[in-house]
Amino acid sequence: MREGGNPHIWDPEYECMDRERLRQLQLERLQATLNRVFKNVSFYRKRFKEIGFVPEDDLTDLEDLKKLPFTTSSDVSDSYPYEMFAVPLREVVRIHTSSGTMVNPRVVGYTKNDLKTWSNLVARILVAAGVTADDVIQVTFGYGLLTGGLGIHYGAELIGASVLPTSTGRTERQIKIMKDFRTTVLVSTPSYALIIADRMEELGVDPKTLSLKYVVCAGEPWTEGMRREIEERLFATATDNYGISEVMGPGVAGECLERTGMHIQEDHFIAEIVDPTTGETLPPGHTGELVLTTITKEAFPVIRYRTGDLCRIIEEPCPCGRTFRKISRIEGRADNVVIIKGINIVPERIGDILERIKGERPPYQLVATREGHEDQLEIRVAITESLFYDKMKEQRTLVDVMRHKVANFIGITPRIKLVELRSLVRDEKGRIRLFIDERADSAARK
Repeated sequence: MREGGNPHIWDPEYECMDRERLRQLQLERLQATLNRVFKNVSFYRKRFKEIGFVPEDDLTDLEDLKKLPFTTSSDVSDSYPYEMFAVPLREVVRIHTSSGTMVNPRVVGYTKNDLKTWSNLVARILVAAGVTADDVIQVTFGYGLLTGGLGIHYGAELIGASVLPTSTGRTERQIKIMKDFRTTVLVSTPSYALIIADRMEELGVDPKTLSLKYVVCAGEPWTEGMRREIEERLFATATDNYGISEVMGPGVAGECLERTGMHIQEDHFIAEIVDPTTGETLPPGHTGELVLTTITKEAFPVIRYRTGDLCRIIEEPCPCGRTFRKISRIEGRADNVVIIKGINIVPERIGDILERIKGERPPYQLVATREGHEDQLEIRVAITESLFYDKMKEQRTLVDVMRHKVANFIGITPRIKLVELRSLVRDEKGRIRLFIDERADSAARK
């Protein structure tokens, strides 16, 4: 922890900044960002010219940002791999991709300065959640092209904490490490924290014998009920934080120990809430789609990026002393993206994979279920005369191929269930619904 500072605020000069001074800082940084993308990113230069927007002349107030068009996940996917980078590739020292099933991965880059900024922002959210230099942090997010593992890792190291990069899976080993290495902070998805609690119960491990104090959760929507269960079963304080790869990764927003919403790092991101259908800006307190603009990113700045996440902005002052506004817990999605085990899945892309196998797109439906605390993906595929066979062996082979191809594409292994066409759930217009979420029903049956 920085000497002489509030033990729960990492960067008080900025996190407790006067709101008027913050607005001026945001405007200066936004002007610099828009000038940079206008000069260096053909995508934005074309967009700005289409509406006759010249950053040097037309941005005089933060409200002018609303004149600009949105950036979407499809825009980023279509720019694959480097077309939206704002610096030469020689200045990019790290490349990540986002989870999901777009046609192309969404590729993001970081300069050396971006990585320093990222580490500092993650340090802020970890300190807000109670983490200090004396802690031992076990990071169960994946290490690789996704941003979660390395993003948390470098922020924790900046604080001075000891980091255990255990990555995903192997739950029994995770528990042994928690015991033997005296883990004080667990970083995981909320559902995986509960899976750990389930496995500890099965192994007869008393959570009271652990050193665990905090659980820092991210990666998927969760509820206050899940928070209470995590805290009651792991005897630790659980906090929420928010990140999205296209904007930064972890570190965009996070809860303080008041736990009344996630503070947005407003000196680095400008947040808006818009109506998902009309795109009109909604006032604070109204639920809509979160739109983010980066104002310090060098390699991969994004302007008015539609996250697809539904939440609301909370303007009420926080007793913690931070002046940054907060966003509520993520309440759902504005688009058709499905989040399972922290992976973003576009149902239509699953159909593309199935179609490539035999040259025919079968009727299908994705179904999310929950067994215990673990999410499962089931793909129900309708039996058709041309696609499936009378011979059981050949049919099983085709199902295995489907499972393997989809698993390679999305990163998790689904169940493939053959069903009759009429059993697929349809909407009010008679169309097959591509996604059914049965997780709440599964939890209610427990």
